[in-house]
Amino acid sequence: MKSFTTLVGLVAPLDRANVDTDAIIPKQFLKSIKRSGFGPNAFDEWRYLDHGEPGIDNSQRPLNPDFSLNLPRYQGAQILLTRKNFGCGSSREHAPWALDDYGFRAVIAPSFADIFFNNCYKNGLLPIVLPEEAVDDLFHAVEAQEGYRLRIDLEKQTVITPDGKSFAFDITEHRKHCLLNGLDEIGLTLQHADDIKAFENKHKAQQPWLFQAA
Repeated sequence: MKSFTTLVGLVAPLDRANVDTDAIIPKQFLKSIKRSGFGPNAFDEWRYLDHGEPGIDNSQRPLNPDFSLNLPRYQGAQILLTRKNFGCGSSREHAPWALDDYGFRAVIAPSFADIFFNNCYKNGLLPIVLPEEAVDDLFHAVEAQEGYRLRIDLEKQTVITPDGKSFAFDITEHRKHCLLNGLDEIGLTLQHADDIKAFENKHKAQQPWLFQAA
């Protein structure tokens, strides 16, 4: 998993509340269990004017000119700014995979659906909860200034605007440690690989009959 320490990134606005995971990555794209390749179909039904299916050449599809993420000024954005209850609906882990593959490293919203919120941390995506007033201010700033960038400092747990205003956000120490060090659940387990191997060897020595071939 990619580590997250500090990020200075372009902000893209998605001014919608209650964005569900089927909107983030529609159900027809869930056949693959690989974590990569979902970016071109993130927000597929809003992003394109036609119906998307797996295997279609997305570069040839007509883009929706009214969808905010399609605007030239937001290309290359790494921070998604959105509204309350982002990631509601089904528990598909493909949703954070799609956002990550699109290029987002962080999502800022007043609130998130619980399962999506947890899945973000497992995939190196930082979900940041800020008060609605702060999110409103950021929406206004993004609209007013092309190329608007925020600095996110995970160690200090702050979001800093170009004019120096700082917003603090909460994160548990465990999640913070995992993101700073790029550790998912498998990575955490592998930190104890020597202890696990020692236990297995001891278990095999004490009960060798369990390991005999039938």
